[in-house]
Amino acid sequence: MFMKCYGIKEGKYGLGIAVCSGKVAGVFTRNRFKAAPVIVTQEHIRDGEIEGIIVNSGNANAFTGEEGIRNAKRMAELLAERLGVEAKRIAVASTGVIGIQLDVGWIEERIDGVLSRVGSSQEHVMSFARSIMTTDSFPKVCRVEFDGVEVLGIAKGAGMIAPNMATMLAFIFTNAEFEPEELGEMLRRAVNRSFNVTVVDGDTSTNDTVLLVSEGGRRIERSKFERMLGKVCVELAKMIARDGEGATKFVEVFVKGARNEEEAFKAAKTVASSLLVKTAIFGNDPNWGRIIAALGYSGVEVEEGLDITFVCGDAGRVKLVENGRRTGREDVARRMMEGSDELRIEIDLKVGDGEGYAFGCDLSYDYVRINSEYTT
Repeated sequence: MFMKCYGIKEGKYGLGIAVCSGKVAGVFTRNRFKAAPVIVTQEHIRDGEIEGIIVNSGNANAFTGEEGIRNAKRMAELLAERLGVEAKRIAVASTGVIGIQLDVGWIEERIDGVLSRVGSSQEHVMSFARSIMTTDSFPKVCRVEFDGVEVLGIAKGAGMIAPNMATMLAFIFTNAEFEPEELGEMLRRAVNRSFNVTVVDGDTSTNDTVLLVSEGGRRIERSKFERMLGKVCVELAKMIARDGEGATKFVEVFVKGARNEEEAFKAAKTVASSLLVKTAIFGNDPNWGRIIAALGYSGVEVEEGLDITFVCGDAGRVKLVENGRRTGREDVARRMMEGSDELRIEIDLKVGDGEGYAFGCDLSYDYVRINSEYTT
């Protein structure tokens, strides 16, 4: 593996480092209150060059003013000094509680120990993935290989997920040879069809960051690499939805027959975002009327002659609405839902040939518990 990394986790707090020399592109939150590390990293990667990434968990360093900016810059300086590079070649990311100043001393005390243990094995990658977790229940890693080219993705996210660019944090590394402009174009497209169609709770984070780092060395057709990158981003997005805070079911909404692709994705994300749909799924209630309502306010072209089908993993599939009419098979759907931790909602709008999808999860009692206890 080209990139070297390592991370530690101590209670709620973690520190991860990736040493990765190459080209870089990123996409970031559109929240008006951008976290300090987002502001600093946007500036640092402007020239498309990178030498390392330093990430902390447990503190978002968001809404922390000028002191927060100084702390984010100091994080970059700490790693840059040790790597013998300019601070502007270091990307910084943070995740955790908003509005509390970052304890840079905690990072400074541990950075040498973390940096001394960086490596390229799966164990090193998993330690980095665990170090950036907050309410995540498992580390999120995806790797694909083709003809000597690797794409490795590491992400974190379980709550405050309604990305308007990316997920909370994701770092993608490859040995494929591309320039920063190409990386940016491909990353934006991949994000729009993965993280940007993923919904857990409808909140867009102040810290959302996705970085794509190319350390080079391998040539590959752009179209082939885009498929690899897209696969990694989709798999990471699905992991985030599956790990939604308090979730008991992973949900995929697939829409076809929309007026165009844009409307298909919009309809799918609207359904996946509906709190009433999400709570019905948690209760194993096949209340397709809530799906109809969500489609009705989604802003896309809809007509009454649509179809709605539930697919529950290996439990089978059942059509609940056909040509705009109820089929009366709700009891069958309920039994299927009770026996599965996955649900695919298929919707045929029958007004065009547009197709789109979204990833999400149900909304349970535990979501309220987890978030009511988040800062304590």
